[in-house]
Parts: sequence; structure tokens; C-alpha cells
Amino acid sequence: MREKILGIAIEQFSQYGVRAITMEDIARLAGISKKTIYQEFKDKKQLVKESFSLVLKEDQDTLNKVMEGDDGVIEHLVYTSKMVRDRLSGLNPLALLEIQKYFPEVWEMFNEFKENVIVTDIVNVIEKGKTLGYFRPEINAKILANMRVDQISAAMNPLNYNRNDYSLLSLHMEMLDHFLHGIFTEKGRQAYLYQQNSV
Repeated sequence: MREKILGIAIEQFSQYGVRAITMEDIARLAGISKKTIYQEFKDKKQLVKESFSLVLKEDQDTLNKVMEGDDGVIEHLVYTSKMVRDRLSGLNPLALLEIQKYFPEVWEMFNEFKENVIVTDIVNVIEKGKTLGYFRPEINAKILANMRVDQISAAMNPLNYNRNDYSLLSLHMEMLDHFLHGIFTEKGRQAYLYQQNSV
């Protein structure tokens, strides 16, 4: 029951924003009473926190799994590109804005994930890619990882949400493409393009 509630909450919060969706909405969609939800979750604040905590944990587990292979680097890049596309295509930017404004604990959780998981993950990918000849050997992985995270943060700036000339997804994909082609060797570029076309 708990997993079912969390699954519905994640889908609804992502699509419609956090404030618009009530505990009653989630109970109705789950086919249960509001009382049942409150037996599992103390309040909406806890439900929001656990919902997005689950999303972050799933992302972390998947990233770790992709890197376990002998190569893993190109697969990781293609997978994270797809993950970003999937996340952003189903995400109402309002949800992030509301979390930042009304759920500071959850926003802090996002920031910690960004600093502790994403930066570490990017450093590991770059270092492994350098040894396999996919990335330029002279680049500083830590600086590049932090630069990439800064790019992601800048793209999440609320000022970019209501643009008419391009979408949040287009912005992210353009920045990722620019970042990758700045660190690839020719071998890495060809392997990435080949893998992208194979998916």
C-alpha cells in the first residue's frame, strides 16, 4: 500500500505540482480512504519528502549499476541523457518552484543529492572515460563535474520556466551536448554517436 501511494504521489506531484495535489486526491486515485494514507504518512510534508527521496534513490541505484560494467562510460552518458529527457518531459517546472518555496527540507535533499551523488558520479565517469580514451586526458574531472552541476542548477532557475523560444528540456539537452563535445576525444565522440543511434 505504501509503495502504491508513493507511486501515485510521485506521478501527480511531478505532473501537476505539489500544492495542487491534496491527500484526498491521492487517496481517491489509490482507491483508499484518506485515513489509510494518514496511517502510512503523518502529513503531506512527509509524503512529499518520501516521494522525492524515492525518486533520488532510484536514480542513484541506476547510475551505480550502469557504471559496474567493464566499460560503462558511454552507456552511462546515453542513459543519463535519456533519464534527463524522461524526467523533464514529465515534470511540471512548477513542482520544483513549489518545493523550493514551501518544502525547504526536500529542496535541501535535492541540493545534497546534487553535491554528494551527482558530482561524485560525474567525476567517476570522467576519470574512467579518461583511462579508456573517451575523454581528453588533460581535463580536471572535479572542476568539470562542478561546472556541469552549476549548468544544471542554472537551467533550473525559475526565470527559464516561462520562455516561449525554447523548453526547459531543450535547454538541458543543448547544455549536455555542449558539455560532452567539449571533453570528448574523437574516439569518445564516435562511440557516443554510435551508442545514441543504436538506442
